[in-house]
Amino acid sequence: MLARKLQTCIPSVKQVFTTTRRMVHVEAKIAELGFKLPAVNSPKGNYALLSRTGNLIFTAGHLPQPADGELITGKVGKDLDEEDGYKAAQFAALSLLATLKEELGDLDKIEKVVKVVGFVNCVDGFTNQPKVINGLSDLLGDVLGEKGKHARSAVGTNALPLNVPVEVEVVVQVKSD
Repeated sequence: MLARKLQTCIPSVKQVFTTTRRMVHVEAKIAELGFKLPAVNSPKGNYALLSRTGNLIFTAGHLPQPADGELITGKVGKDLDEEDGYKAAQFAALSLLATLKEELGDLDKIEKVVKVVGFVNCVDGFTNQPKVINGLSDLLGDVLGEKGKHARSAVGTNALPLNVPVEVEVVVQVKSD
């Protein structure tokens, strides 16, 4: 009888580990993939980098800024090929994650990437915008798992600010404080 009472009061080792151990730490996954979050840049105009309402965060457009390098510039199909655009979208995703980390303090507070809008600065006739923006979608899936799956738009345009190849924004659901 006492043994039965103890079993219901004392959690098993398995219960302790599954409730206290994290499945995947997002920042560790970013590092494991060989990436680094860039510094968060200040807005280039009269706007905020994000707007939060309840447990939703809407970001402003983010540009491809590598942590250890210059802003990536160029037009896809002229100055850059599709693979270069894909890599630029990965760096834009890292820029978004850096902004979210600054807001949340911990990227593990992300519950779901709800929506992505990606713009590709490309030549007329270029039709592989979805493949370019896959750079962002693939990276979010790699670091966030199922939480990174999202609805998405990928749009081509003839110009973007500062001649960047991609600009991306997201809507993210986060854990309530």
